[in-house]
Amino acid sequence: MTNERPVSMKLHAALAKALFDNGVDTMFGLIGDGNLFVVQSYVDDLGGTYVSAANEAGATVMAIGYSVVSGKLGVVTVTHGPGVANTLGGLIEGVRAQVPMLLVCGDTAAADKHGLQNVSQRELIVATGAGFEQVRAPQTVFEDMRTAFRRAHAERRPIALNVPADFMWQDVDYEEVDTRLFDNRAVIPESRDLDDAVGILAAAKRPVILAGRGAIEAGHREALIKLADRTDALLATTLKAKDLFRGHDFNLGVFGTLSTPVATDLIMQSDCVVAFGASLNQYTTATGSLLKGKRVVQCNLHREDIGKYAQPTVGVVGDPSLTADLLVRWLDEAEIPGSKFRSKEILAQLQDYSFARGLDDKATANTVDIVKSLLRLNEAVPANRIYATDVGRYVMQAWKVFDVPGPRSLLFTVHFGSIGLGMPYAIGASFGAPGRPVLLVTGDGGFMLGGLTEFNTAVRHNVDLIVVVCNDGSYGAEHIQFRNRNLSPDLSCFNWPDFAPLADALGGQGFSVRNQDDLSNACAAIEKRTRPLLIDLKLDPDHVPSMRH
Repeated sequence: MTNERPVSMKLHAALAKALFDNGVDTMFGLIGDGNLFVVQSYVDDLGGTYVSAANEAGATVMAIGYSVVSGKLGVVTVTHGPGVANTLGGLIEGVRAQVPMLLVCGDTAAADKHGLQNVSQRELIVATGAGFEQVRAPQTVFEDMRTAFRRAHAERRPIALNVPADFMWQDVDYEEVDTRLFDNRAVIPESRDLDDAVGILAAAKRPVILAGRGAIEAGHREALIKLADRTDALLATTLKAKDLFRGHDFNLGVFGTLSTPVATDLIMQSDCVVAFGASLNQYTTATGSLLKGKRVVQCNLHREDIGKYAQPTVGVVGDPSLTADLLVRWLDEAEIPGSKFRSKEILAQLQDYSFARGLDDKATANTVDIVKSLLRLNEAVPANRIYATDVGRYVMQAWKVFDVPGPRSLLFTVHFGSIGLGMPYAIGASFGAPGRPVLLVTGDGGFMLGGLTEFNTAVRHNVDLIVVVCNDGSYGAEHIQFRNRNLSPDLSCFNWPDFAPLADALGGQGFSVRNQDDLSNACAAIEKRTRPLLIDLKLDPDHVPSMRH
């Protein structure tokens, strides 16, 4: 027992200290009269890292990118009214991405009924699917923050901590806030489902082991490879688990609409798919066609994720590593032989395939070929990259071309199908993995919508950022729809400013690429970069592959 008297401080300082004391060493946001003193105390009194964005929408997505790469809780703070309203698109993205995140938002004082920035913040935030925690009184701020932390992790979504502005200068006695989560000691109980899974795998002649984002944590890779080697299964991943099995001889790569022709053929031949941590959504299963006629075992740690998109033959609730290890043990005890699916012929097919082989060059007098240009850039960008994309018709090729060191290094930014989120995702990720370069591949429309102003944010905060703009001067997905119906695409075309001098004006370095010499200069600049770099690939809008090709 201690006789120390509690330390009294202003609520804004207490809130900043509680965040910092619970491991929040980086916070994203914009300041306004609802939150400025929290940020001031966090930076000046505690030495926290504060990343000031150009827009609350960008700040919110930065916190998502930080969380995805670091595995820590992303925290963003904004002021009331318009500040909160600007976060809504980012909150929807975070909800759909199932990313734990904390939004610390100021709120208009209850007495200020007719304040210009007064709005029902609870209704706005809850409408996005995010959670809402109200700081009920100055004395409850620590309990309310603890609840918000716990909910963000347990519910796997953004939670808003709503703090009335008139509380900020009231005195509170500081309390330690314990936000630690209990370890998830997942066990795999004996069950009929598990028995059935063993039976399916034992009877399989051509099995494939599939890993999703829920199977990328430490130890899972080794356990799944051990199971695959034991059963002579081929290995594959969803896009979100890209390159998890990179280097394994029988790695098919991405399973789904992004599969290589060789992988697609082998997947179609398979008779069994055992999926770990994968949702089996329409993109992974190619609207179900890749699972047709197969027995499917789906293993996920969260029961609600099983059967959400595709109904498996058997569902197993459990930890990927523990489940895979148990399957191996039971197969060994029953002396079940391997499937003999692996062969020298399959190994030769996988080793012989080259994405770059036989590509037509779609370059013109003033534009470059998108795929060949991206392939050259893949070689020029440092291998330890964090990789983010925006979204557009170019993205299918970009996902295929660029390698990543592992799934944690890939940022999937299109849970809401919105262009313009790639830049803030990339900036947030750079703070989640300090010391590593971040590559962003974006379209011209996405760059103008959400990337232009936040490019300067990257400059201000010295982010090691390489931006590749696939610039066809149009909204590409709409352009091709007009073309497919023999209609004029003019409504989808834009006479954008030249992005290279814009990048220079914003404090970075820009390159316009219209030919191979320009591309060589840009690749050379990547190695010598000292500030955020933008490479503007000039493309012919009629020679950019669609998202379905």
